[in-house]
Amino acid sequence: MKNTSTWWAILGLLILVAIVGVFIPASAGITDLSQLDSGDTAWMLTATGLVLLMTPGLALFYGGMVHQRNIISTMMQSFIAMGIVSVLWVVVGFSIAFGESIGGEGFGLFGNPLTFFMFKDVGFGAHPDLAPTFPLAVFAMFQLKFAIITPALITGSFAGRVRFRAYMLFMVLFVIFIYAPLAHWTWHPNGFLRNWGVLDFAGGTVVHMSAGFAALAGAMFLGRRKDANKEFKPANIPYILLGAGMLWFGWFGFNAGSALAADAVAASALVNTNTASAAAMLTWIFYDAAQGKKPSAVGASIGLVVGLVAITPAAGFVNVGSSITIGVIAAIVSNYAITLRTKSTLDDTLDVFPAHGMGGIVGMLATAIFANEVGLIHGEITTFLYHLLALVIVGIFTFGGSMLMYKITDMIVPMRISPHGEKIGLDISQHDESYNFVYKED
Repeated sequence: MKNTSTWWAILGLLILVAIVGVFIPASAGITDLSQLDSGDTAWMLTATGLVLLMTPGLALFYGGMVHQRNIISTMMQSFIAMGIVSVLWVVVGFSIAFGESIGGEGFGLFGNPLTFFMFKDVGFGAHPDLAPTFPLAVFAMFQLKFAIITPALITGSFAGRVRFRAYMLFMVLFVIFIYAPLAHWTWHPNGFLRNWGVLDFAGGTVVHMSAGFAALAGAMFLGRRKDANKEFKPANIPYILLGAGMLWFGWFGFNAGSALAADAVAASALVNTNTASAAAMLTWIFYDAAQGKKPSAVGASIGLVVGLVAITPAAGFVNVGSSITIGVIAAIVSNYAITLRTKSTLDDTLDVFPAHGMGGIVGMLATAIFANEVGLIHGEITTFLYHLLALVIVGIFTFGGSMLMYKITDMIVPMRISPHGEKIGLDISQHDESYNFVYKED
């Protein structure tokens, strides 16, 4: 068998982690349950499950959009994230994101990898800063689901041409060096973006902007597909609709769960999430129709997802009227961005940057404009200026950092699939499986 050495190395690393885990002491404070609130705990357990459901939803959403020869591989790229990131998060990811801050008071850059190494001290009691009324372990699992879906989102940009082993390595590097530090900046009590007053309720910056800029870097690094100029219809539109519906459903946990309590803020986030998604879906359909296109299921699905992306950073900070405005603006901006992309040489296969990158940017800036009390419309300019600065910093960090991770990965395992492997499809060349597709030589 060819290339088995890489797989043996990966298996050996996993076995080593398993052995080390045996010797990690039990979590401290596991019996300190005095601060737990049963309602908050129940809601956060539910929200955690809802957010995980989004990744299989994304698998269907992306899988339905690609060529028939790449359906399984595209879906597998989302599913494998649930395995790799789950283990990585326990080992060191959660600690880098939420461990003891390194970088100075009020200017945290990343967490100490040893604070929660192998989930040491991640107990089932409350944590005063991270999870004041429900178990810290639940908070860690809730945050894990965000870490899982972020690299999965990126895969749409290089669908149909990435080597599976290389993608797995890139995912590890991305979570450790891009995602986890960015989460620390934004959500840790000592993170410097949080201390600047940058608002990101549920991941517009941490998840969608980072995925969007990483996707842009990935599309540029891997180059165009061999058949990028050929038009092909989505392999399975019902998959797209089902995936979009699962994303909409799971997003209630994504956004309302980020209130970290079963309270009025969670209720407000849920209302805003649903409303912005609905407004964006309708806007997308009407905008297409105004340009002479027929209303499409694919367009409706993309539109509702763009609305979900854009409301994410603002969900708990704005009123329901603003959520409609955000959904409408995001749909028009992203739709136009896709039009521009199709006229360029950039081959972002599933338009991850126009949808998630631009949707995240719109949401980030809209949060600074419409946020209750501190938004630009209330006469406050400080929050808006810090958001502009954060946009520049995050854009440079995630794009440049991701490009570096691609180059490092490519030096270890070539990222681009061979021309023959791309031609016969990733399902066969990478997994020896197929979805009712038979390759025929020209």
